[in-house]
Amino acid sequence: MISALNRLVDLVEEHLAEDPDVRGLATALGTTEYHLRRMFSSLAGMPLSEYVRRRRMTVAAADVVRGEDDLLSIAVRHGYGSVEAFGRAFRAVHGAAVGDVRRDGGPLRTQPQLRFRLTVEGSTPMDARVVDRPEFRLIGHAARVPLIHEGINPHIQQHISALPQEEHGRLKALGNTDPAGLLQVCDDVAPDAAEGSELTYLHGVAVTRDTPIPNDLHCIEVPPGRWAVFRTAGPHPQTLQTTWAATASEWFPSNPWRLRPGPSVVSVLDRAADFSSAVCELWLPVEPA
Repeated sequence: MISALNRLVDLVEEHLAEDPDVRGLATALGTTEYHLRRMFSSLAGMPLSEYVRRRRMTVAAADVVRGEDDLLSIAVRHGYGSVEAFGRAFRAVHGAAVGDVRRDGGPLRTQPQLRFRLTVEGSTPMDARVVDRPEFRLIGHAARVPLIHEGINPHIQQHISALPQEEHGRLKALGNTDPAGLLQVCDDVAPDAAEGSELTYLHGVAVTRDTPIPNDLHCIEVPPGRWAVFRTAGPHPQTLQTTWAATASEWFPSNPWRLRPGPSVVSVLDRAADFSSAVCELWLPVEPA
């Protein structure tokens, strides 16, 4: 996986003025575009699209400062059809107008070329298992919320707090299959998983395929497949988020599995009254690499 990500970085550099053919590279490397983008985003801390934009503007800034070509020529060379479009992208990355940078030589925000390396000594113990699951359903109360990588997501917190207290008990009583307990489900997550991008969050439980669904609940149909299950225990949500990050940096590069499209599920098995600590299981849909 690490070598695949470094090949992706090389591809970006070779085709900096155009969108890289991630799907073609993934196929050639025997993986999927979905997994490649998810791993890049998790390890780089930014979606691939943002990295491409930053690298493109880093290289373009050198052309602007040199002042040897007119701005339209520079814009076209770096994949933009007009000076206006180029200028907007330039300002978004560098925080300054093209004309100001050409006159003053800065300010510039440089994006170095990334290089991924595998740390042989794992920093986070991984309590994991891989299970086969038949088709099942995730039912509960769903909402569209923005993605937040670190800390408590206030939008999710608000969604859960708005539910009557007795509704949590009702949902828990409806659950009749694994993943067990009350679930935190994230679905429709973009492969790049950019901070602020929207996803579907569902607070609910898992039920078998033939379980009747109450009319007031949303339902996500989950096809049969394999799941990697990671057990966590400690301060919440920090321990869970650390483990989630470690799946990309340590577990997937070291194991013959890759992510497949589907919801990610957090099962809360036990927790403190104030939710300051919890025992959880993180369920991620996987397939053989």
